[in-house]
Amino acid sequence: MARRTLYGTVIVTYRCNARCNMCDCFKDPTKPSEEITLEDIKKLPEMAFTNITGGEPFIRQDIPEIVRELYKKSDRIVISTNGYFTDRIIALCKEFPKVGIRISIEGLQETNDKIRGIPDGFNRGYNTLKTLVKMKHPDVGFGMTVQDMNCADLVPLYDISNELGMEFATATLHNSFYFRKTDNKIDDKLKVAQNFENLINELLKSKSPKKWFRAYFNHGLINYIYGNKRLLPCDMSKNAFFIDPFCDVLPCNGMEKKAVMGNLREQSWEELWNSKQADEVRVCAKNCERNCWMIGSASPAMHKYIWVPGWWVIKHKLFKGSKYSLKENKFIGK
Repeated sequence: MARRTLYGTVIVTYRCNARCNMCDCFKDPTKPSEEITLEDIKKLPEMAFTNITGGEPFIRQDIPEIVRELYKKSDRIVISTNGYFTDRIIALCKEFPKVGIRISIEGLQETNDKIRGIPDGFNRGYNTLKTLVKMKHPDVGFGMTVQDMNCADLVPLYDISNELGMEFATATLHNSFYFRKTDNKIDDKLKVAQNFENLINELLKSKSPKKWFRAYFNHGLINYIYGNKRLLPCDMSKNAFFIDPFCDVLPCNGMEKKAVMGNLREQSWEELWNSKQADEVRVCAKNCERNCWMIGSASPAMHKYIWVPGWWVIKHKLFKGSKYSLKENKFIGK
């Protein structure tokens, strides 16, 4: 049996109960009748990793059925959620004890609730996290999209993740068709970068090699914030893809305009993936100059070009004594 190598992201809905300041997908929700079905999901290829996202995926009542189908063809599944639907999340994790859960929390209580626009959203998400920890669920964590409003909460949230023994993921503001945004921006780049610097040093002090590589990812976020070229090549549409609720297969979620490789509802996977239209989109993706640094594209690149982050980790662990400084980066201060 051939080794699975594809990274897939399944956007199951654009419906969302949050009103985030950095994403307007809630203003353009899908209708349930339009959304990807179990029959569509059965047509997906075998994958090494699958992310289920939205919108808010747990708005869909059939998430357990979706996960069941995806486990037939994916080695690992992680669901991105705002954590509001606690009962549904806990029930799913009891049925599928290996599924990963990543809850978006944008800061401590006041900051999170202001950014996400969900009344009592922090407490709902945090209580979901604590319940999963109490259950000893093996793959649980939370993620934060860092911006001016919440950067001061970055290390405090990481400290909470350490106390709970869970994963801590980060992102920063992007503009794209997926987010329905063109005006996301960071005003005080240095302030945000300094908070990332603090986080990177905390990660490097850890005994976990996984956290050392996560430090590199956060270094890449600083690089992106300052408008520089990606640290690693982007191979989206070659070894990774997104599929949206309408079954359009896309290279990624970072482009200004939606680029469609084909539609899985209308085509088989082999026909779609090997089509002339897909090859044209791959050329477009190869020539893309947006320099996005999101986990969906950065993680496959870090695995493929492992020697680049690997050398960065060796340098900072062995030669720099687990220390990282913004002064290393010539772009700081521009």
